[in-house]
Amino acid sequence: MTVSPAGMIGAAIGIFIGVIGGRVVAFALERRLRLLDRSLTAEEQASFERKIALMRRLIVGIDIVTFAAVGYWAGTLFE
Repeated sequence: MTVSPAGMIGAAIGIFIGVIGGRVVAFALERRLRLLDRSLTAEEQASFERKIALMRRLIVGIDIVTFAAVGYWAGTLFE
């Protein structure tokens, strides 16, 4: 199996789109969740912050992997 140069370019573009898109989605979701936050104690607030950070990393990570794979596949179509 060979690596496609066009696929690699598509994957790089996909990674870029994934980073930007993931950050936008994570920001919008985080903003909405912060409006709904009902933390009363410092412990609850710390737990909420940890969950928000994990959610942000997961969204961006999944978007990067997904868009890189789609970008690679799209790039191989143009060879």
